[in-house]
Amino acid sequence: MKEHLTHPVFTVISKIAASQNVDAFVIGGFVRDIFLNRPSKDVDIVVLGNGPDFATAVGKALNVQVTVFKSFGTAMLKYKDLEVEFVGARKESYRAESRKPIVEDGTLEDDQKRRDFTINAMALQLSVGNFGELLDPFNGIQHLEEKIIITPLDPEETFSDDPLRMMRAIRFATQLDFVICKGAIEAIRKNKERISIVSKERITDELNKIILSPVPSIGFKYLFDTGLLALIFPEMSNLYGVDYIDGKGHKDNFYHTLQVLDNVAQNSDDLWLRWAAILHDIAKPATKRFERNHGWTFHGHEDRGARMVPKIFNNLKLPLNEKMKFVQKLVLLHLRPIVLAKEIVTDSAVRRLLFEAGEDIEALMQLCNADVTTKNEYKVKKYRNNFELVKQKLKDVEEKDQVRNWQPPISGQDIMDSFNIGAGKEVGIIKNQIREAILDGEIQNNREEALKLMEKLGADLGLKLA
Repeated sequence: MKEHLTHPVFTVISKIAASQNVDAFVIGGFVRDIFLNRPSKDVDIVVLGNGPDFATAVGKALNVQVTVFKSFGTAMLKYKDLEVEFVGARKESYRAESRKPIVEDGTLEDDQKRRDFTINAMALQLSVGNFGELLDPFNGIQHLEEKIIITPLDPEETFSDDPLRMMRAIRFATQLDFVICKGAIEAIRKNKERISIVSKERITDELNKIILSPVPSIGFKYLFDTGLLALIFPEMSNLYGVDYIDGKGHKDNFYHTLQVLDNVAQNSDDLWLRWAAILHDIAKPATKRFERNHGWTFHGHEDRGARMVPKIFNNLKLPLNEKMKFVQKLVLLHLRPIVLAKEIVTDSAVRRLLFEAGEDIEALMQLCNADVTTKNEYKVKKYRNNFELVKQKLKDVEEKDQVRNWQPPISGQDIMDSFNIGAGKEVGIIKNQIREAILDGEIQNNREEALKLMEKLGADLGLKLA
């Protein structure tokens, strides 16, 4: 294993360990990723001694700054392309109401036992005499080969002690396309209520990592099947299920949403586009109705869903900024390109879509493409072909009319100056009618034609030019 420890930081750590007569080990994700053949920039070092003091000595030898976190008993430094964290070997015990452990000094074995999963408990010796020796007491190598997530100790103890590990188990299984062992799944089901002691921020951090995985549906199926999803994100859990009346059923909107999310994930790494996929049908349970002559309907679910987005973002401690507004916009507009693809596409309809979507039109089209989940190959081909026509129409209209991120050719101030009036409803009426005329193609999107229409609209309202 020495060939994986050629970075100069490991040589310095080894020398400091020898000079202080202590043992030091690299442990956790860095070791795991060696066997997964994945690059890793984060290094965890366990010292059989005082971690911060050892880190300070390494920092001095490397001539780099060391940051000490006294309350956690850890220290961190950055050297070249690596971020290295140091901690003394420890054993931990937990209180029922907190995931913050009571920490005592321990052995390497104690430290490996407290790790979340066997694949994260492997260590490499950094002491001079045994440099590069692998220490794998819980068969992490075997579990990597078997692609299975297993805890070093009884999973009920592991998950009860630190319930965030339930989310981490699902996150690792999703990122690596591994299977969570049966015992761990049962332990998550039994301990799911314990997730309530974990902060929303930490839960959402793991949830976002699941969403950013190559096939995010793997994680959401685990979250749903274990009961965690209903606790951390009930709005999505509520999408599950199919109702039948008069032999007519609707599609399961939970699994449909997962398919849309996976479709988006195939073509985009954008976290917020993936969130738009998750939330695009989020209001379907609230808008579900059965009409005797038609079947199941979800009228207005796009509008209701857009109004649900801020509350969901707030509950999950997601950012309430332009990221949230982007997701909200895509949820609101996600049916529009589909409607255009079904009908004869008019320039007016395309202008309005460009006006409302603005710079997010490409993302919206990606979402709409992903929303086609029918198994009927004829329908898929028809939709795809129609979407291509819509995309071409969008391009043609934008080149001709320049409506994207539209700014009115005349402002409210122009109107007030032209008629020598103050702010009032007349200004709003004229502005809105000019905008509608441009979007409907009645006038060109330029100042000259807008001014002419402004004069006419003003006269209709009894206003005189100044």
